[in-house]
Amino acid sequence: MRTDRLVLGAFLALLLLVPAILSPYYVTLLNYIGLYAMVALGLVLLTGVGGLTSFGQAAFVGLGAYTTAALTTATDLPGWLAWAGTSPWLTLAVGLLLTALVAVLIGSLTLKLSGHFLPLGTIAWGISLYFLFGTMESLGGHTGISGIPAIGLLGWTLDEGGEIYYLIWAFLLVAMLTTHNLLDSREGRAIRALKGGRVMAEAMGVDTSRSRMVIFVIAALLACASGWLYAHMQRFVNPTPFGVHIGIEYLFMAVVGGAGYVWGAIVGAGVITVLKQWLQNWLPSLLGATGNFETIVFGLLMVLVLHRAREGLWPILKKLVPVRALRKTIDPDAEPLPRRTLPKAGELILEAKDVTRRFGGLIANNNMSLEVRAGEILALIGPNGAGKSTMFNQISGVDTPTSGEVRFLGKPVAGHDSREIARMGMSRTFQHVKLLPTMSVLENVAIGAHLRSDKGVLSSAWRLDRAEEARILKEAARQIERVGLAEYMYEEAGSLALGQQRILEIARALCADPCLLLLDEPAAGLRFREKEALGELLRKLRAEGMATLIVEHDMDFVMSLVDRVVVMEFGQKIAEGLPDEIQQNPAVLEAYLGGVE
Repeated sequence: MRTDRLVLGAFLALLLLVPAILSPYYVTLLNYIGLYAMVALGLVLLTGVGGLTSFGQAAFVGLGAYTTAALTTATDLPGWLAWAGTSPWLTLAVGLLLTALVAVLIGSLTLKLSGHFLPLGTIAWGISLYFLFGTMESLGGHTGISGIPAIGLLGWTLDEGGEIYYLIWAFLLVAMLTTHNLLDSREGRAIRALKGGRVMAEAMGVDTSRSRMVIFVIAALLACASGWLYAHMQRFVNPTPFGVHIGIEYLFMAVVGGAGYVWGAIVGAGVITVLKQWLQNWLPSLLGATGNFETIVFGLLMVLVLHRAREGLWPILKKLVPVRALRKTIDPDAEPLPRRTLPKAGELILEAKDVTRRFGGLIANNNMSLEVRAGEILALIGPNGAGKSTMFNQISGVDTPTSGEVRFLGKPVAGHDSREIARMGMSRTFQHVKLLPTMSVLENVAIGAHLRSDKGVLSSAWRLDRAEEARILKEAARQIERVGLAEYMYEEAGSLALGQQRILEIARALCADPCLLLLDEPAAGLRFREKEALGELLRKLRAEGMATLIVEHDMDFVMSLVDRVVVMEFGQKIAEGLPDEIQQNPAVLEAYLGGVE
């Protein structure tokens, strides 16, 4: 039997036995750990995986708690809402629905912010909801609401800590399972791609705005469920536990436990809850009852942990248990993903006509024109600062020309974002490699197939996407083998040499099944043999009908490979023609190749 299953089985068995072997004090402590871990789990998804920092999750906990408290204790609910107050389970449904609506509203405003403005925005709405709870007389003001009924389950009233304990941990374990399933899917890769930058994710077809909203709403729903359980465990709520200072503690739990790991939520919640309790019990007897010494010591210990364990405590704990990493298996019998029919050789794929891009007084591209046809490799060359990367951005929809037009497969690119252009059949690599370094080579490449599948969040969370996932992984493995990286398939992408990472980007672009491939300096960092293999791959793609546009500085590689060359200098086209013609063009020799010897 696998070691990880033994460890998990022992953990679950211990959870079942806790009420029988521990005192009520420790059972209550574990109840709080379970509640806090549920909120921290949402922050693992939101902050650790998605890269979105939120200090306001405590407000969503309060939303869940106050919804059930208000509905189950009210005596004069309007007729259309009276049904909701008859059972705590109905108030859970109402609370989740209300929280989802509030999260979508807040997220639609907050998630448009970036940098330090995003966490500041979460503080703002966290404070707003906190004061809303305390000022509304219908919610009891700062006095709060008491008399909240206990939860009933199959005729069993959960009115004791040892009884609601099982419900709290059942909620948490189900949340952890569904979160793990979600991350191990097409939707999960889209969420993790957010940390690789929105430009890369959008170029691979990921709707980054949707992915950000998805994890924001999921984190809010987990916090709401925690608040619902908290209200029925305490049988009383007031605004104090839902302030921004508690939201900061939740974020601490996620980061200390390991913000990128599902199990880090339990570790962080457990360590911080137990540590605070111990400090509150011990320090007054050592240093006196006056002064908040436990807060000072707690803060110092948190700084120490963050300094010594940047990835959190969970990765350290994992090393203590000999758990074998689970590799994704490739199903050879999986149905292949559908492939697009490539245009006929010689058919016009891409046309850029009189493209000009101004940045204030700087003209990065000036009346640039070029064409790429099916079954052709075109090189775009020029000295550093010539405007090649800017031209790439105009072509791929990352940027919009000031004037001129770019047409792909006969349709104008302007007005379409990178995601829509990727769906049309254009895929690209980047001058500065954009990968997810902690994900495997296989998973990085599988991101490229995002648009070739359509399974959503619920399918992923409940493992209803396995057949389609097998097809995606099979396609990703095929592209990895195609570019010669099969032996590194399960290695972390960040462990590869720079040249291999560039080849990995090509495999990811090919996984999107494009008809036009944009390669930004693909040979940079490659050794001689690797360049030969890359050239052979590109020739095979050309023979299949693939159109390829390359920006490259390695002239030996370019001139022996491409069909035509376009040369830029100071944002303008100074020459276009066959490789032999370009190598003898005086203007090119002067501008780029150093003049005639």
